[in-house]
Amino acid sequence: MTTPNQTQEKPPRARVEDAVDPDTSGATAPRTRDYLDGFLHQKPASDAAGGPGGDLQQAVIDALKEIYDPEIPVNIYDLGLIYGVEVDDECDATVTMTLTTPHCPVAETMPGEVELRAASVPGIRDAEVELVWDPPWSPEKMSDEARLELGML
Repeated sequence: MTTPNQTQEKPPRARVEDAVDPDTSGATAPRTRDYLDGFLHQKPASDAAGGPGGDLQQAVIDALKEIYDPEIPVNIYDLGLIYGVEVDDECDATVTMTLTTPHCPVAETMPGEVELRAASVPGIRDAEVELVWDPPWSPEKMSDEARLELGML
């Protein structure tokens, strides 16, 4: 116990330079901030031609956005008729789509037009359309742009 007349010595303050990395067994190594260097200077990996998020997939989507429903002045992609666009590593496109109803007046021609348009994208080797009815199309599948165009927003 110390008396009021005695002064107690303060412990030394820790400094970053004094820190010892436990992996180096007491040897001090210079600290550098290179943990982001590799990430910031890394070049993007060359993407395969196909695959999700690839340029070909986006090109097919852009081509499908040029097809308009004859009854509704909105393209079929924003209308929500396209459920999926897949481009595999061999540059084959598969478009999964539906129609507003099975009795749609363009039920016979629309899938063929979608297949031709997808196959005409440069780089696509072949295209196939899968027409599905489940889940059924509903107005909730439309994009906000389509809703705005039709005055539904």
